[in-house]
Amino acid sequence: MKILVINGPNLNMLGIRELEIYGRESYPALVEFVEKYCAEVGVECKVFQSNHEGVLVDKIQAAYGVFDGIVINPAAYTHTSVAILDALKAVQIPAVEVHLSKVSEREDFRQISYAGMACQKTYAGFGFEGYRMAIDFLLGK
Repeated sequence: MKILVINGPNLNMLGIRELEIYGRESYPALVEFVEKYCAEVGVECKVFQSNHEGVLVDKIQAAYGVFDGIVINPAAYTHTSVAILDALKAVQIPAVEVHLSKVSEREDFRQISYAGMACQKTYAGFGFEGYRMAIDFLLGK
């Protein structure tokens, strides 16, 4: 199985930004966590991050016919990007949404997830562990 892990804006700032929400672990630590877990379960993965909406859309579209599943943390684009929603719907690759924080307990504007409308499952508030849970879901565990 091949899984594309997509991370949106500001996730590259993990360990620096809003430590009370996102913790002290860095983005390289997240990438290492995901790659190590995928290797353990025999999954080929590519981890990608961008702060640019169009680049994320391009990456989703390029996954068509290449990847078997997508794990996506659209970050702030969760609540604003119909373009990411449409890209996920277009490629029809099984997708799982992940959020490090429990967005349901945050600001009102974070209560809607456009990307989540095209995902089979959402894991929020589990930190890095949410990525493992999403990978397991895609594996049917």
